[in-house]
Amino acid sequence: MKVLDPGKPSLHVFEMLESEVRSYCRSFPTIFTRAKGCTLWDAAGEEYLDFFAGAGALNYGHNNDDIKKKLIAYIQQDGVTHSLDMATAAKEYFLEQFQRIIMQPRGLSYKIQFPGPTGANSVESALKLARKVTGRSTIIGFTNAFHGMTLGALSVTGNKFKRKGAGVPLHHTVSMPYDGYMSDQVNTIEYMGNYIEDSGSGVSLPAAIIVETIQGEGGINVASIEWLRSLEMLCKEQGILLIVDDVQMGCGRTGTFFSFEEAGIKPDIVCLSKSIGGYGLPMALTLIRPELDIWEPGEHNGTFRGNNLAFVTAAQALKYWETDHFSDEILAKGDMLKSRLQDMVAAFPELKGQVRGRGLMQGIAFETQGLAEKICERAFSKGLIMETSGTDSEVAKIMPPLIITEKELMIGLERLHASIKEIAEES
Repeated sequence: MKVLDPGKPSLHVFEMLESEVRSYCRSFPTIFTRAKGCTLWDAAGEEYLDFFAGAGALNYGHNNDDIKKKLIAYIQQDGVTHSLDMATAAKEYFLEQFQRIIMQPRGLSYKIQFPGPTGANSVESALKLARKVTGRSTIIGFTNAFHGMTLGALSVTGNKFKRKGAGVPLHHTVSMPYDGYMSDQVNTIEYMGNYIEDSGSGVSLPAAIIVETIQGEGGINVASIEWLRSLEMLCKEQGILLIVDDVQMGCGRTGTFFSFEEAGIKPDIVCLSKSIGGYGLPMALTLIRPELDIWEPGEHNGTFRGNNLAFVTAAQALKYWETDHFSDEILAKGDMLKSRLQDMVAAFPELKGQVRGRGLMQGIAFETQGLAEKICERAFSKGLIMETSGTDSEVAKIMPPLIITEKELMIGLERLHASIKEIAEES
């Protein structure tokens, strides 16, 4: 049994009773008891600054006061909690708010599907619908992509370790190189287009291409605006549906509500989850171009596709987006973050770090295997929660709640700098 630091709460119960599949509690070995804003506390009273945000599910922070008030009031008045996909007042209000605040100002027209509570549910529904609409079976995904752990989502995920966990062959998908995967000199859209157009390539015309504008779990790889626009053009020219997985990058992570807004593209299908629920409550959406909404009633369903508590919190969270103020704040903090990370890389050139990302999804990639993991472990010992990303855990990832103050952001970055400095001196 792992021996914890003196004074740390014992994880004995978890080690004895919980499956070996548990993951994050190994990186953050303590028992958390309370959370507020950008801070968590453990059973020993230790305080931790959160640069993890529930893997992107807590963009509005822990126990956001305004959102919590709406949730408590709804529960106290015996509001409907579970409703499958029946019509409820909570769902009606959320749909109206999403249309008014998010879609109309952006000139977007989508039908909204509630596929189930997770991002993988949204991805599965998107893949199924694309195949139904086109009558074709192949889906193109990208190197280093991550779309979820169910079989369909795994089939378009690039990580070999996660794919192996399926235990069965993952068919009817093709992996193509993401932007920059084959060096900056190779146009991977042209490369992919040649495969699609060449009758001898062995790649059939796909039903859809699914893409993340920034690959969060895959190493914070950022697709350029030009690359995304070229991808959309390729899809239109070939009659391929474009699916954007905005599960982690959506809801403001990059500065705009949708991560693809800056590129000016309009995907055929958009997958949302994580922070769309506003409060960390399970919720997912699949946004569908209206003419593609050819589902038969009940053809894709799920018992928990009607989480009314999440409808309540999600509707309240949308109020952050009624003006450009919140977006401007995120972009400004993103600039601060990039500048400080660049300073850190410059201060320790021997570590050969590279800054990656956009908005409040950034990090430092290191060439030396295991270095990012050591830095994140050291950061935790200093009261900073952050994780690694990349297929080899080569990136130390910074992903705080979007409501983090500039002061909190700087405190966290000081702890990160101290951690990098200590690891550099020990190397």
